[in-house]
Amino acid sequence: MPLDPQARALLDQLKALGGPPFNELAPPDARIAAQALGSLSGTPEAVAKVEDRTIAGPAGALPVRLYTPAGSGPFPVLVFFHGGGWVIGDLSTQDGACRALTNAVGCVVVSVDYRLAPEHKFPAAPEDTYAATKWVAQNAATINTDPARIALGGDSAGGNLTAVTAQMARDRGGPQLVFQLLIYPVIDGACDTASYSDNADGYLLTKDMMQWFWNHYVRSNVDRQNPMASPLRARSLRGLPPALVLTAEFDPLRDEGEAYAARLKEAGVPVTLSRYNGMIHGFFGMASVIDQAKMAIAEAASALRMAFACRH
Repeated sequence: MPLDPQARALLDQLKALGGPPFNELAPPDARIAAQALGSLSGTPEAVAKVEDRTIAGPAGALPVRLYTPAGSGPFPVLVFFHGGGWVIGDLSTQDGACRALTNAVGCVVVSVDYRLAPEHKFPAAPEDTYAATKWVAQNAATINTDPARIALGGDSAGGNLTAVTAQMARDRGGPQLVFQLLIYPVIDGACDTASYSDNADGYLLTKDMMQWFWNHYVRSNVDRQNPMASPLRARSLRGLPPALVLTAEFDPLRDEGEAYAARLKEAGVPVTLSRYNGMIHGFFGMASVIDQAKMAIAEAASALRMAFACRH
């Protein structure tokens, strides 16, 4: 498939602005630059209630944002981890997508502001996301949610943290999860797939950018091979929750996401793989400028509704 015309128009606009890529900036400056991409989700949908609060994390207070839909509850709950290569991104960068999922699914979304690298190296982020997942299960009554209907989801590095946290929940005795939503996830630190060479440059996320993210996130190549950083390297994927894996054709991460879907299937995990042709990395959060983003949000919402209904 050719590059989607809407994706091409966006890439041309970004090129015309002439800013340096993230990998040529210091992390604090890259975080400021990333804020602009957050606006591409469009006018935020109104939800019944949005609340920022802090919970106890492994290293102190952990900020979370709770989105609650209209209705009486108790609601199913999606614990969501934003993308940004573990280095950039915060509660605001996927605010639009979290609001859209809250309304479309009819679930509470708990968005987690996990610690970022390089200030907090691996495994700070997955320890935070696992702690947040446990907190949601243990405090279900106080946030009007159903502890038997917990799903995880995230985009890019947040997709990595979704896969890793699902493995941690399996290996550490809970909580039980009903679903995992993996949106163009980072799955392996090798960075050597065909999609890495095919899409190395020119499609928003570049190979050089991913190496920059990885180098800030981990202390060594040994860390890159740890299944808590590269979930594709887990010995077994048996016993993990059902998954929807969304990939983008023109994305360096395409092949590793699809390899993870294949391994989940081999392990007997119900999985749907959905490749968005013509799309670039990051499109899920670009509903104001890319129509396929709306389709992807609708597909994710439908899969979550089905997973939650099965446990109702």
